[in-house]
Amino acid sequence: MARPKPLSGFPEFLPDERIVEQTVLDTLRETFELHGFGNIETRAVEPLAQLSRKGEITKEVYVVRRLHADEADQDELGLHFDLTVPLARWVLEHSGALQFPFRRYQIQKVWRGERPQEGRYREFTQADIDIIGRGELAAHHDVEVPLVMLEALERLHERIGLPPVLMHVNNRKLSEGFYRGLGVTDTPGVLQIVDKYDRIGAQATAQLLVDELGLDAGVAERCVELATIRSDDTGFVDRVRALGVADELLDEGLAELVTLLEEANRRVPGRLCADLSIARGMDYYTGCVYETELVGFESMGSISSGGRYDSLASDGRNSHPGVGISLGVTRLLGPLLARGQFVVSRPVPTCVLVAVDSEETRDRALDVAAVLRVRGIPTEVAPRADKYGKQIRYADRRGIPFVWFGPRVGEIKDIRSGDQQPADAADWTPEEVDLHPRVLPAE
Repeated sequence: MARPKPLSGFPEFLPDERIVEQTVLDTLRETFELHGFGNIETRAVEPLAQLSRKGEITKEVYVVRRLHADEADQDELGLHFDLTVPLARWVLEHSGALQFPFRRYQIQKVWRGERPQEGRYREFTQADIDIIGRGELAAHHDVEVPLVMLEALERLHERIGLPPVLMHVNNRKLSEGFYRGLGVTDTPGVLQIVDKYDRIGAQATAQLLVDELGLDAGVAERCVELATIRSDDTGFVDRVRALGVADELLDEGLAELVTLLEEANRRVPGRLCADLSIARGMDYYTGCVYETELVGFESMGSISSGGRYDSLASDGRNSHPGVGISLGVTRLLGPLLARGQFVVSRPVPTCVLVAVDSEETRDRALDVAAVLRVRGIPTEVAPRADKYGKQIRYADRRGIPFVWFGPRVGEIKDIRSGDQQPADAADWTPEEVDLHPRVLPAE
């Protein structure tokens, strides 16, 4: 068989890289559950009509069909490209069994048929949190959700040396109200073009507004002026007012964004800023919107994004407004792992290798391993009854720190220091730092 070629856009991490990923996922789960978010998992496929019913889907959706489908099996299905659209469907299906506001987190694979590049993959793991209401949802949740994600990212900064983050926030009401105040009718179209501002710049954005939407050049220039406003505090309000546009929706958006900035500066100072170029391309967003970048790695783009949506989950009779934010776990880790940003203390979970005297006494080694495992110590038994020197070298190559010799009451050797001492498998315990692999920031 010929050597297989990698499939572009479908990353596969090595065992030590998976240790980093699992540490990240464990930290996310821990943080989300501390804030009362319960876990769900949705199916991988959705009807194509469901996947495309809201917003401009610029990402290619992967279509799923049975290879030998017959006429009775013609449903058009696609792999989900995010976790928000499946959540909306799931909430409608299960609303009778839920208590609202419903708080959920979800960590699953998603698929997007976009051009593979650094931090952009066709298959990746995403972690989401959302709070869903019935009929209405209090505005304070728009503040709560981004702060929970920032807390999770701050924990990762402290635990594994993840670079610090900066979350950029805006409010769709602010932007749409401003455009309405200028007399613009196609506000979703303006938002989709302004969403490209950071990638194409002010001049190109203004030109697109004129060429694609037919806006007056002066109006387009005012839209771009709004997008240039950034502030670490509530000073953005005076700068918006100075543009001389008035609208009730604009006032509402300004007030909500001020509340978010003030609370963030009180809880996580320096981690959140107002950025009025943030629009988010999907048209289901109706309030606050968020995008997050790694400081020093801005070229990676947004690693975490989301916002408020008031009508995504609706069947025409019942409406379930919500607010959520997602973290592209693979998109975050892929480039950082490639750069050697993290060091793993060992590439395997094993803490102890039990040496085998001979194949006739392998059962004795298996018994020792069983005692250690019952006590929560990751243990494996040597694959071959080689000379002890070879078994020690095997442990060293694997990164296993300890080798056990003899029966349950035997001897334990720390192969890093060479220290060897008597031990009983019923009560011997390694230092906490050696029990499991640790993720460390690269020096």
